[in-house]
Amino acid sequence: MSELKVAILAAGKGTRMKSDHPKVIFPLCGVPMVQYVLWEAAHLSPLKPMVVIGYKGEQVAAVLGEQAEYVWQREQLGTGDAVKKVCAQLMEFSGDLLVLYGDTPFISAQSLQRMIEVHRQQGAAATVLTAELSDPTGYGRILRSATGFLTGIVEEKDASIEQRRIKEVNTGIYCFSVPQLRPVLAELKPQNAQGEYYLTDVIALLAAAGKPLATVQSEHPEEIMGPNDRKALARTEAKMRQMILNRVMEAGVTVVDPANTYLDPRVKIGRDTTLYPGVVLMGETEIGANCRIGPYTQITSSVVGEGSQVYFSILTNATLGRDVEVGPYTHLRPGTIVENRAKVGGFVEIKKSRVGVNSKVPHLSYIGDTDIGAGVNIGAGTITCNYDGLRKWTTQIGNGAFIGSNTSLVAPVKVGEEALVGAGSTITKDVPAHSITIARAHQTTKAAPPVLHVEKGEGENSYRVTIKSPTPEVRLYYSLDGQEPTEESLCYEQSLCLEAGTVLKAKAFKEGWIPSKTVSLKIGE
Repeated sequence: MSELKVAILAAGKGTRMKSDHPKVIFPLCGVPMVQYVLWEAAHLSPLKPMVVIGYKGEQVAAVLGEQAEYVWQREQLGTGDAVKKVCAQLMEFSGDLLVLYGDTPFISAQSLQRMIEVHRQQGAAATVLTAELSDPTGYGRILRSATGFLTGIVEEKDASIEQRRIKEVNTGIYCFSVPQLRPVLAELKPQNAQGEYYLTDVIALLAAAGKPLATVQSEHPEEIMGPNDRKALARTEAKMRQMILNRVMEAGVTVVDPANTYLDPRVKIGRDTTLYPGVVLMGETEIGANCRIGPYTQITSSVVGEGSQVYFSILTNATLGRDVEVGPYTHLRPGTIVENRAKVGGFVEIKKSRVGVNSKVPHLSYIGDTDIGAGVNIGAGTITCNYDGLRKWTTQIGNGAFIGSNTSLVAPVKVGEEALVGAGSTITKDVPAHSITIARAHQTTKAAPPVLHVEKGEGENSYRVTIKSPTPEVRLYYSLDGQEPTEESLCYEQSLCLEAGTVLKAKAFKEGWIPSKTVSLKIGE
């Protein structure tokens, strides 16, 4: 059996998309459109496919990477010119060439395999995949002889009125015998309205040369459909999304609200898992069996172990073990590992950290660059201070430790096994195992500053001054000589009559409290 090489035409701009990016890399359900075609091509041949790139081809190559070989068509002169450039790189190849398009994401390996088999069984120089459409507008029409043999293909812009009535259309997908294709490619000329080299003209040239031709009519015409503008892209996205949802539901997954559930085709989900409304699963995410995901949860390139539940949360490049609970409003950032039966609760953010078996970070915490052992409880409001303005530092918390609420762990720091850290502590040094550590300042209470109220007195330079305190049961002391008031100073008992220019200082004192701030006023100013 001859070898098969696949060529995917992806050089066009996609003008109607009105974009600065090539059409073939527009995402469908999180995956570039052309990627779907590459996946199907991989089922047909072990040889690396060739992708013809042109308009901003470096973007296409960057997206696809090492999956393909690349052929540049820097000036878009039509499909015939593109295949010429492919064959120029296949000088030693004598097998078959399958020509596909990068903007047909629904094409299936099954349909293509059937076409290849017919091509080889009939020993055809070229085989065309056709489709019968009720509305063939926009497609090239299949031309046949009176006996039904394929004689050529005419593009709609070049078709006569009679030819436009033909319902059988060219899908643009061909299988060629490369040795028989090369001579006729050399004969191609741009004799059409667009000045391009049509690959469709190859069929007429082969027929005129008496070469055997074959056709295979697609059993699934929808497979040849591809979007040409943003509205069609939205319809294509909706159809692809429904196909993905159907696949997972047929595999035993419950999707409560398919209209509001969004899955990447690479996602794998175990049976008896339930997806609630608002779930978005992207990348190479794997969800185990018997999980509950959502509502309103986004998971990207993460692993969720069997029996876990995640709701109202965002996970990116995270790994959850079995029977883990996450949410609500939890953000697990790249590098996070949550082991079996652990819990990460509401308004918790974790980055590049491990939460050990049976440990809990229940609420209102930030954990970064931290290793948390098994059976640890992290109190509400705990944060790991992992960044000093220059670099990140790690925190280690041993098995069975208990971290009290509103604790700050200033990294680098270690908390030993079974250690208890008191609530409100700021930990800057290592905490020994099996210890109780409290690191917070002694609580103090300070009196509020006195309030001075000044009124004009009876004399020309006389003023009446009252001193009050917002703090009840305080003693008010004052000075008139510029000195700081103490409990040895004058005690305020009634309003004062003071001359202009006098410097009044007042302070409040209360037993067991810190004295208030001193209030100073120059009378008359």
